[in-house]
Amino acid sequence: MTRTRAHHLLLFALAAASANAQSRSANYDEAKVPSYTLPDPLRLGDGRPVTSASEWRERRRPELVRLFEDHVYGRSPGAPEAMRFVVVEKAKKALGGRATRRQVRVLLDGTQSGPGFDLLLYLPNATPHPVPAFLGLNFGGNHSVHPDPGIRLSRAWAPEGPGVVDHHATEAGRGKDAAAWPIERILERGYALATVYYGDLEPDHADGWRDGVRARIGPGTAGRFADDDWGAIAAWAWGLERALDYLQTDPDVDGRRVAVIGHSRLGKTALWAGARDEGFALVVSNDSGEGGAALARRKFGERTADLVRAFPHWFCGRFRDYAGREEALPVDQHELVALVAPRPLYVASATEDRWADPRGEFLGAKAAEPVYRLLGRDGLGVAEPPAPDHPVGGAIGYHLRTGAHALTAWDWEQYLAFADRWLRKP
Repeated sequence: MTRTRAHHLLLFALAAASANAQSRSANYDEAKVPSYTLPDPLRLGDGRPVTSASEWRERRRPELVRLFEDHVYGRSPGAPEAMRFVVVEKAKKALGGRATRRQVRVLLDGTQSGPGFDLLLYLPNATPHPVPAFLGLNFGGNHSVHPDPGIRLSRAWAPEGPGVVDHHATEAGRGKDAAAWPIERILERGYALATVYYGDLEPDHADGWRDGVRARIGPGTAGRFADDDWGAIAAWAWGLERALDYLQTDPDVDGRRVAVIGHSRLGKTALWAGARDEGFALVVSNDSGEGGAALARRKFGERTADLVRAFPHWFCGRFRDYAGREEALPVDQHELVALVAPRPLYVASATEDRWADPRGEFLGAKAAEPVYRLLGRDGLGVAEPPAPDHPVGGAIGYHLRTGAHALTAWDWEQYLAFADRWLRKP
């Protein structure tokens, strides 16, 4: 590792430690939540109300996307014209014959030596194809989602930890995150599972852009980022869009029935990908918190100042302007949730995850209901958060799971049931 890279990683670790210290003084008292007024998702920037579905689609929706680009996540490029897909491995009898495993190299500029990423796809053999699919980024490398020895070991930079030596994945990391990816159950329910290592798109540290897609594609390739250029969340979301591009070409996947899912920072990412790309048929945000589904103006748990202190690379440069002054943001996260409408959306929280503000996540979903109603869909259908472990909702689903910040098998059961309602053909 170069001295410069080591220095940046040290600064990243110090910033994270500072955020942890800040979290000890975070507000966890509902009585201390300030009064706030949310921006109206159905009011144009010039003050005029949005009264029809066509006004939403043609005027307000593009306006909101631009506001989130300019002030929160940054602007991303489109799909590269030269992008192509290479199937590098296919096993028709994977997982004891239950699945077909396909591993695909996405060549973003069309060349083997250029930027790209690896996509892992499992297809259920017992279900007639094409099948609906879940697509999500993973934290530890594709090999971490299942102990299957046929999965290619990630070659991308990885943070030190179990199964990683000198920032490179080792065999010891196979299946280390399998609890978050119940692949056999997903296949049993008739869905494909596609996943990409988020560090394959951009390593998750302040200097990670140098080894990621932002150094090779779109704004910032010269090493200078404007205040509204894309941050890491936008880069990871852009990668999800490119993965969807592949799935829409795969004859064994129904590209019109692909759900995008993410947990924690990748829950924020899944929301932004689903907001930008209407090709995603369903969106799942698991414990996404501040910068995800939770309302920023509540100033509960993690706040904007915590995000820009510990993880400045996640967002565009202008987002720093709102540290400690969330009320000045021209948007709030209910409008991000609303950008998924009228497609089905599931937002989930956990009882012990106060840092992510479970009530704020529920309220972010609740405040998106007017847009869903305008577009002919219902929303949550309840006025207050439900009791733990009791899912609710219509086109917007929600649950508060008992337990900590995690993506669990119980969570997946709710998402699979929700997908059965919305993605299964009549």
